[in-house]
Amino acid sequence: MKKFFTIVALLTCFLGAKAVEVVDAEINYADATDVNLVSWNSEIAVARLSIQDGCLHYYGEEATENPWDAQFHPIGGVDVEVGVTYTLKLKIKGSADGPFWNIAFAGVDKYGIFDVTTDWQELEFQYEAVSTNNSEPLFQCGSYVGEWWIEYIKITHEEREQRPVEWENILVNGDAEGEFGEVPCAYSKEWGTDVGEDGLPTPHVAVIEEVDGNKVFVSHAKKVDPPLLWDSDGEQWGQQHSAGDPMPDNTWQNQFWINFPRAMKADEQVKISFRYKASKAFRVTTQDHTNPGDYLGGGKLGDIQFSTDWQTFEKQFSAAAGVQSIAFNFGEDNNYQEDIDIYFDDLNVSLMKLDEGLFVAATNTESGLMDYDFDNAIEFVFDEADNAYVATVGTMGKEETWVNEVMISTVRGNDKAFKSATLKVTDAVVSDPDTWIAYTEGSNAKIKLPAQGVWKISIDTNDILMNFVELEGDDPGEPLEIVPNPYIAVLNALERDDLADTENADGTVTIREEEGGTGQTWDNQFWIVANRTLSAGEVTILEFDYVASIDAHTTTQCHAAPGSYLHWDAIGAVDFTTEEQHFSKVFTVPSEADGMQSIAFNMAEIKDACDYTIKNVVWKNESSTETLINMEGADNFYVKSVGGSPFSLGVSNAVVDKAAPAVIYNIAGQRVTEDYKGIVIKNGKKVVIK
Repeated sequence: MKKFFTIVALLTCFLGAKAVEVVDAEINYADATDVNLVSWNSEIAVARLSIQDGCLHYYGEEATENPWDAQFHPIGGVDVEVGVTYTLKLKIKGSADGPFWNIAFAGVDKYGIFDVTTDWQELEFQYEAVSTNNSEPLFQCGSYVGEWWIEYIKITHEEREQRPVEWENILVNGDAEGEFGEVPCAYSKEWGTDVGEDGLPTPHVAVIEEVDGNKVFVSHAKKVDPPLLWDSDGEQWGQQHSAGDPMPDNTWQNQFWINFPRAMKADEQVKISFRYKASKAFRVTTQDHTNPGDYLGGGKLGDIQFSTDWQTFEKQFSAAAGVQSIAFNFGEDNNYQEDIDIYFDDLNVSLMKLDEGLFVAATNTESGLMDYDFDNAIEFVFDEADNAYVATVGTMGKEETWVNEVMISTVRGNDKAFKSATLKVTDAVVSDPDTWIAYTEGSNAKIKLPAQGVWKISIDTNDILMNFVELEGDDPGEPLEIVPNPYIAVLNALERDDLADTENADGTVTIREEEGGTGQTWDNQFWIVANRTLSAGEVTILEFDYVASIDAHTTTQCHAAPGSYLHWDAIGAVDFTTEEQHFSKVFTVPSEADGMQSIAFNMAEIKDACDYTIKNVVWKNESSTETLINMEGADNFYVKSVGGSPFSLGVSNAVVDKAAPAVIYNIAGQRVTEDYKGIVIKNGKKVVIK
């Protein structure tokens, strides 16, 4: 009866919740005058793309060696949230039927693979974001021969309707009509001005001039003369360059910044608007900076097309941690080769006015009888007897109100704002009332409780400690029956190039005197991916069986999503041999890897091609009360071979098999030869050999 009630409760909750569609990014190419692509475009893709008949047009006379040799981001400004399901829609047709090798979706290493047809198709792909890194969708289409046209691209998600919030502008003198505040709201940089010891310009408080009857911020971008050139052959960001070629640095020798009074917290909600124009129409890229001139990341505003007429830009976005200014780069598309005047006015950066204090929202991930209700999050009240702020989640005597997971925030009034200001514990949660656990700030932090029940939570803000006491509920900490995942994961790693020189974390460079190629130790990789993110200090246990076609040394790293590097070390080195071995280790998440979700194996430490096999994987918490991966199936295993991108072994037809013959197993997990007859497992899939 309890199971039936759960289903009814969930259905009622779903039908009663009013969902609204939110457009995260959209482009209709009928309105485009230029390709206007964002970063990470391959030169081959740029050469093959144009705007034609109101569509994004691609023409390839022949296939590239690899599908990813022609890759590009078709749309910028995508701002994903972890755990949210997104829908990518596009309308496409081609001159011939053929494969569009893949779309790598925003914020998750999952591919959409489809065939282009000669009829218009309106395609739709759904994916759940597991990371805010690399949030722009990436199209890889080098395998297509002929022409294709895309009419529009749109990315949306559904969320419950939010209650109205009030926004408050935090900038002083954003209209340029008065005096700057203690922290100036605008900076600029022009070639040849405020030159530093390195001969390059430095940021200064923006100049205000009267234009069109109003005072506005002006940046008189100057021609970069002489241009900055490479002094030797090499590679940067995957692009080869020769001595004497222009450096990318030319792009940001003329810049403008909108500067905030303080640094933003991770995922803090920001609404920005401004008016802008220039003395010529041109494309401007944007970046996140800390202080003006101190680069932080790619930015959430995307590319902006300036014209000679005043336009208005408006956008709400989730801030990156530490961002305090947004940079506008005026040198894209060789525009650093001429003088350009750029104008900004009515700068507005607004934050939500929210309830402030300590608030807790809760859910029950096992029963489904309770879900997060951020609007009605319970406020902590100071208790003189406990000398702490106290709140209780769940109601005594009502099992349907029991919870097993909470989120604690310093603000209330908007879902995204609540999640961006959460607190996270720095150790495993226990129910011992005498044990207090340290906490810190952490965006989107969920605190897993040991059992379903009614919980009293106390927070000592002086000593920055939390305490969790179960008042009623299940017995916490009962071990689960965790069995190894029997899936046989195989990576057919290709021979890599000679190792390239490596820039180290401390800024030094390791020179490969005898090799000096383009290869890296991570050209071939394998990942074990947890079902949730892990916090610094969490203790887990990892076990698996492993073997390889030749002896091979591998190293491991901590990643967020596969390919999103966090820390250089995870479970240490793993040495494969041709004899099957068993691995077991107690692994504590390093402080540098807070928020990690996967362990990466670097399988190009050796140069040779090699077939690596890992099976019977167990990844669980220290008390065996939680399995961090599924106990069957391939969804938790990702691979990458030389020249490729990470993909899940659980995604069908995503394998590009260019490797040597794969290792084959019978259904008992024993290695067999190609002569074996019957059901075998090859590349992680069941195959019948007759």
